[in-house]
Amino acid sequence: MNATLPERDFAQKWHLKALFAIILVAIIIAGSVQKVGIETEFSWDQFFQIWKEMAHPDWSYFPVIVQPILETVQMALVGTLFGTLLAIPFSLMASTNIMKNKFVLSVVRFFLNIVRAVPDMLLAAVFVAIVGIGPMAGVGALTVFSFGMISKLFYEAVETIDEGPVEALTAAGANSVQTIIFAVIPQVTNQFLSYFLYTLEINVRASTVLGYLGAGGVGLYLDQTLSMFLYNRTAIVILGILAVVVIVDGISNHLREALA
Repeated sequence: MNATLPERDFAQKWHLKALFAIILVAIIIAGSVQKVGIETEFSWDQFFQIWKEMAHPDWSYFPVIVQPILETVQMALVGTLFGTLLAIPFSLMASTNIMKNKFVLSVVRFFLNIVRAVPDMLLAAVFVAIVGIGPMAGVGALTVFSFGMISKLFYEAVETIDEGPVEALTAAGANSVQTIIFAVIPQVTNQFLSYFLYTLEINVRASTVLGYLGAGGVGLYLDQTLSMFLYNRTAIVILGILAVVVIVDGISNHLREALA
């Protein structure tokens, strides 16, 4: 018996659907570029001049940024910790296998969606307006940002637990608090710690930028050196930020691998 291959039509043979999709995306991008008014002018002389000055860092400026860098890390750590502590009860109330009241579940998830929709830069601007310029504004912004992000990660982790221990404790007469402490928390502790470290990585990077809005940390010095055209000092700030981010990422990755 001879088997014949199915014949492909003209569109399949010449991949017209994929070609049409590519052309459509290219038209949308081109139209968007024209709509937002992106200019093609670029000062190569200024570009190379900046890099030339940054290639000769002013190392005498390094002691000045040590304390702001430490402040940046402290802001990220405290903000992540406070956000995590707030996120734990909300993540339990947002978990479908823990919270059986559909109304409360919907309200909590709606609230968490609103929190996550607010950008960290906007949060920093709001907290600067409330508490003034300084690290407290950065801590407040990172706390709210961490709360929104970790809450979602936590309740998704809680929804993947094994229901066996929960059912066993419930059958034995345990109340909701006892069930959560002895059947839910032990199953998700490693995931919670991993998500905490992951959020800390993000917050270390974010906290360096929040200084532009007066939220404290080394970002303020980055703004000052750029506005004063002291690019040799800007290079020192960037190198310090890079070193901190690499160190924090390395430690966090090592700990998360150990928890896996």
